[in-house]
Amino acid sequence: MRIIRGVGIAIGFLILTAWFVIFQTMALKFNWAMRDWLPIQFARALCRLMGVRIETYGRPYKERGVLLAANHTSYFDMPVLAAVIPVSFVAKSEVATWPFFGPLSKLVRTVFVDRERRSKAGEQRDRIRERLEEGGTIVLFPEGTSSDGNRVLTFKSSLLGSAEAMVRGTDGQMRRVVVQPVSVAYTRLHGMPMGRELRPFFAWYGDMDLVPHLWEAFCLGPIDVMVHYHPPMTVDQFPSRKELAVACEKLVAEGVAHALAGRPGAAGPAYEDEPIDLPPVPENGLQASAA
Repeated sequence: MRIIRGVGIAIGFLILTAWFVIFQTMALKFNWAMRDWLPIQFARALCRLMGVRIETYGRPYKERGVLLAANHTSYFDMPVLAAVIPVSFVAKSEVATWPFFGPLSKLVRTVFVDRERRSKAGEQRDRIRERLEEGGTIVLFPEGTSSDGNRVLTFKSSLLGSAEAMVRGTDGQMRRVVVQPVSVAYTRLHGMPMGRELRPFFAWYGDMDLVPHLWEAFCLGPIDVMVHYHPPMTVDQFPSRKELAVACEKLVAEGVAHALAGRPGAAGPAYEDEPIDLPPVPENGLQASAA
């Protein structure tokens, strides 16, 4: 039955992906409105096909130009997060050269960055800011790599450089980029708690080969994923970007730990559309942005 399931999902995956590639390519080429909502429909269809059941705590922050800072476990993270709201991703530049997944990443308007070249940091930050100014929500994985799914790695403050940018809000006023920490945890397999020994079958990290790993995931069965949207924040609430990264990491790590322990939502408040008190933008921040 595992093989039959794997073959069926693999065939469905190829058909669904071919359909998406054709229509999304045309939508981007001719600037059709469907280019923004087609990826979310594709992500939801992928999750249904693979039996990925998503449970959310809290909601994404509804504003123009939001940066979601999430932990990174697997290639499953992308359809899981994209199935909730339309998002773009920040990925390392090597992803763009990968066969099959590279072109797919481009079709969902991924922002590619070269993390090894510090001289490009300013240029890459500007590219992310431009996407945020367009009104999009961008997912950033501040760990810089994927983990085994049982823990959260250290968040790198350098990858949160775009949090210092200024964007125009829905009210037309300039404001600092809003950062919303997000915990993603893979908790159950076939409805039963997923132990540490099973989670690596879905977590893709280290030197694992992609295709064999994907095949095993197709064969194993439906999984449950918990996504916890924590209260948003800005860099102006902290002495520096480093403290912002530490605060995001703490919230995300607690969210993952509680979800894996069978107590999802116990890691403090989730964001539920309540008004948040964002600090005013300092005048020197506006001047720096204008410069």
